[in-house]
Amino acid sequence: MAGRGVTSSVVLRQVSVDYGSVRALQGVDLEVGQGETLALLGPSGSGKTTLIHAVAGFVPLTEGEIIIDGNTVATATRSEPPDRRRVGVVFQNYALWPHLDAVDTVAYPLRRAGMGKAEARAEAARLMDRLGIGPLKKRRPSQLSGGQQQRVGLARALARRAAVYLLDEPTAHLDAEVRAAVQAEIARVRTGARAAAIHATHDAAEALALADRVVLLRAGAVVQVGTPREVYERPADLWAARLTGPASVVTAVWDGSAVAVAGVPVPAPSPTTPAGEVELLVRPDWVLPGGRLEGEVTDVFYRGTHTDHHLRTAAGSLVARLAGPPRAEPGSTGGWTLQRGWVLGGSATPDSTDS
Repeated sequence: MAGRGVTSSVVLRQVSVDYGSVRALQGVDLEVGQGETLALLGPSGSGKTTLIHAVAGFVPLTEGEIIIDGNTVATATRSEPPDRRRVGVVFQNYALWPHLDAVDTVAYPLRRAGMGKAEARAEAARLMDRLGIGPLKKRRPSQLSGGQQQRVGLARALARRAAVYLLDEPTAHLDAEVRAAVQAEIARVRTGARAAAIHATHDAAEALALADRVVLLRAGAVVQVGTPREVYERPADLWAARLTGPASVVTAVWDGSAVAVAGVPVPAPSPTTPAGEVELLVRPDWVLPGGRLEGEVTDVFYRGTHTDHHLRTAAGSLVARLAGPPRAEPGSTGGWTLQRGWVLGGSATPDSTDS
């Protein structure tokens, strides 16, 4: 649900979409608040693009309804065309018009909104400059690289005064520096307009960094909805945990009052399961050197900003991600500390904010 006191820009109620005999979306219930960014995170085939296209008006609903800015735009029996919905879309395949140069492509939604040709082109040029593609104004799609086409498509979407921006992998083909600039421009335009955004991505780091809330999709169904911290620290299941980042699972014991790994207590929300063995999720950044949990270093991988240390313990294998160069050599043993853990399949509700 959208945050308390926040007007919903987009509402999906029991939305299902079929492609022939294949159900691509299954009973999706979501609300996106005004000014909120909702990230759709899932593997290929999970329904991210179908959900984007359903909100945009490119695919019909089999069941349910979609409401944008207070207006019902789609049901199972009727659908308003895309150009009558207050949406700005960035397509995964760019979808640029081959006969228009870049500046006229970006100016198109401004012209459709009633702005004069000269004013629309000037506004489009300013937006392109902010996205770092000002020198490409006169080029047509055939003269642009994939990354350049993607930024032109993004500029065209941002030029529209939309209630919601629908972003389907908008930075997938951009290098890190350009990606950061594009993400900043998306945020600037949306903040000024108080517009919502639905941002589809397969990149967990991007979803966690950009979104107010993250939706985890699997086979067209919503597995979990929560803040970035909730879905990372308290995933609904092991699949959700692995989708949102690296994770280890070790055997722990819940005695009704505390969770322990190899006899060492670990801070974790109290599970709802009976006392006994449980599976404990541990993120690499929750493992620190020094402590009472004995571990042997089996592998070390230096990755520049951090080093991953693979550990063998009595409770199972762990990965410790530590900033900087390696802290230990393969074959060495020592004590480690688990700062926290999350009991899979038996902890408090994933969206709980209890510590």
